[in-house]
Parts: sequence; C-alpha cells; structure tokens
Amino acid sequence: MSRMRRASCALAANLFVAPVALAQQPAPASSRGWFDYDHKQSLDIQETTRYERPGCTVVDLTYATPKGGRVPAFLVIPKGTGPFAAILFGHWGGGNRTEFLPEAELYAQVGVVSLLPDYPWDRPEPWHRALSFAPDSDKESYVQAAVDMRRGLDLLLVRSDVDARRVAYVGHSYGAQWGAILAAVDRRFKTAILVGGTPTLRDVFEGPPTAEFRKRLKPGQLEKYLDVNRPLDAINFVGLAAPIPLFFQFATFEQNFSRAAMDRLYEAAREPKSVAWYDTGHDLNDPKAIADRDRWLDAQLAIQTIRPFLEAELGLSHR
Repeated sequence: MSRMRRASCALAANLFVAPVALAQQPAPASSRGWFDYDHKQSLDIQETTRYERPGCTVVDLTYATPKGGRVPAFLVIPKGTGPFAAILFGHWGGGNRTEFLPEAELYAQVGVVSLLPDYPWDRPEPWHRALSFAPDSDKESYVQAAVDMRRGLDLLLVRSDVDARRVAYVGHSYGAQWGAILAAVDRRFKTAILVGGTPTLRDVFEGPPTAEFRKRLKPGQLEKYLDVNRPLDAINFVGLAAPIPLFFQFATFEQNFSRAAMDRLYEAAREPKSVAWYDTGHDLNDPKAIADRDRWLDAQLAIQTIRPFLEAELGLSHR
C-alpha cells in the first residue's frame, strides 16, 4: 500500500459507546471562544541569545502571553530579506521546543522562518504551570497552550519578511491536538500537518501505557477529568478546519492509542486532507515522515525541497 493515500470519506457512523460519541460532536461556539484574545496586545518580544547556524540564525526569545507570563521560543531566521514562508511548530507533550529545531534549521535553508514555542508546563519559573491531573487547572493550561500558539502566529505575521499567505502549522502529539484547534479557530494558516495525534483524551487514558496510572485513581476521578476536558478533544475541531488542507501522519506501531482511534480522527476531518502511515512508534522517527512533510510543505507553501540540505547534513551526495 502506498505510504501517501488520499481519501474522501464522510464522517464515520456513530458506532462508539456514549462517552466517545459525545466527544465526536463539533465543539460548541462557547468552547471555541476559549481561544479568543486581544490581538492588539503588545507581544513585548525580548531576545535572550542569538546562535549563528549554517544558513540561518536561531534566536532564543520570549514573548508575552495574554494568559499571563511569557512564552520561551526559538525563532529560526533564514539568511536574506524574504518574503519568506513560515512554519509554527508544536512539540509533543513530554518534550520541548527543541524537538523540531533541526528540521526548522533545514527549512531555513530554503527560505522559511520558523517559530518553536514551549508549552506552559515546559517553562521555567516564574512562568511554569505544571500539569497535575486537576481537571480545571489542566484545562486552563491546555487552553493557554493553544492561545500561546496563536500568539506565536501573531509574532510570525508581524515580521516584514514573512509572507502571510504562506504560513503552515506542524504539530506532534499534543502539538497535533493544538493544530486541530488552531486550524478550526484561526483561518490564517495555509495548511496544517498533524503528527501522531489522537481524537480524544479518553483514547490516551484507556491505552495500555496508562494501566498502572488508572489503578491509582479514585473511583470517578478519570471520568471527571475527561468530562471537564472533553471540549478540547481534537476530534471536536478537526472537522471545522476545512478548507485548510490537513496532512495526518500516524505510526503503525503506535503504543499509546489504537489504530481505530487514529482512523476516527482522520475520518472526522473534511477534504482537503491526506494521510500517511509509518512503520514506527509514537515518536514518528521514520525518515520518510520528514520527507513526506517536506513534499507536502513544498506543494502547499511553494518552497523548495530541503532534501539537498538534509543529505548534506547526513554526509550523503545529492542525486
């Protein structure tokens, strides 16, 4: 089977148990409003350090969040004057902004500005906001993560060297969840790539890796957590992204949630969309995943391929 296949499916029939079925309903307007903020507020960008890298400059900076505090981020700037395409990267939940940094540096070689923010639970004090499995507190942290990503898009678009018509989002795991939300509530993206995403938090917490954690919970504790955070599930938003083209990347050997869950997320999205599967686990470390993202972004943002620079980094000759 081809790794890249296109589908034109209607939403899957409602064959799931009640809690999951509820999670598949489009997000109500009230929850979509959770991600609103005043775009006129100052970003108050503060630069910490600059690193000169081959073909680009990496700026370590912070910017102000409408939710209070500051957002640490890497800004990767190509050489030249632009106008440049741009990518906003969202890392996986257990990682940090370094996840996509090598990839962002490769895209800088072909004229792409990238921003890589940290989530609230990855930030140093006094801006740190830990996840604690307290339903309402964690919901506020999740909402803040998505709002701060939108604010990161603002940061990219105020730059005179960025072409506002060519901005993409790339997010892994939790980053894919934010991507589903952002594509639904923010029409400024040209495209979004959702890597290793899951439709609902229930699919995560009912998976094998959380079995021991579930045993330690009090009766009803998990259900309360899921009930409070259900409005933020990616499946509530992904169907609202159209006409923004979505590219899904999934792992054949995903260890955190089922193939059925991933299929459900993809099926909930509307055209235009595409999907690719890789023989790897949740980290999606198959080099073909990078190559497929490259091809997708080449087509969507009208940029050149990063392949020659990737091969040079690996010590391979370009063919």
